[in-house]
Amino acid sequence: MLLPVNVTFGAVLAVLLAVAATVAALAHLGRSRDIVIAGVRAAAQLAVVSLVIGAVVRSLPLLLAFVALMYAVAVRTAGRRITPNATWWWAALPIAAGVFPVVGALLLTGLVPLKGIALIPVAGILIGGALTATVLAGRRALDELGLRHGEVEAGMALGLLDRDARLEIARTPAAEALLPGLDQTRTVGLVTLPGAFVGMLLGGASPLLAGAVQLFVLVGLMAVQSVAVAVVLELVARGAVHREAQE
Repeated sequence: MLLPVNVTFGAVLAVLLAVAATVAALAHLGRSRDIVIAGVRAAAQLAVVSLVIGAVVRSLPLLLAFVALMYAVAVRTAGRRITPNATWWWAALPIAAGVFPVVGALLLTGLVPLKGIALIPVAGILIGGALTATVLAGRRALDELGLRHGEVEAGMALGLLDRDARLEIARTPAAEALLPGLDQTRTVGLVTLPGAFVGMLLGGASPLLAGAVQLFVLVGLMAVQSVAVAVVLELVARGAVHREAQE
């Protein structure tokens, strides 16, 4: 076993969480409370999920319900990170557009069986990647439009459609959401050994099989994130997602 779950394990986790919160406070990052809450929530959620997954993997309806729950939580989290108003629910579209076609293709080709032990981790990785890309692209696009509102107005004055004027300003900042995934893929095996690779090695798989699975995950993530960024950029450009108060 890689990590013994005992009192020492809990103490080290508590110390690391306290260090993270303290450093954020000393650096005036304004996220100390968020760090503590996130750490405590993660512990509670993982404890519950660890118990639930045992039942989920043996029941197809529960399996599908669990995947739907992951998707719903991702939509809520991403949407509220992008905007505080009622347009947050549009985050459902980029996440679904990126994740569902890829998961569907994997199931139809048989690369991933319709079993909880396989589908849950794959779906979780892809949904998590889509969430991150949607948040980063949406926030960067809206931030840039807010800062360069005058340029958007100038583009409209020159005859550009509202959508096109916003795209000219928001496209490049939104595309930066792809950088974390690109860097992770470029440096895999050289800088980091990602979770899927390490997990399979610890589970007894051969290094070749573990590498193949990790490559599959990374390429799938790039596809999911590219679609998510493209869709959320289009939603921002069309004004479907914004930060102004609802009329």
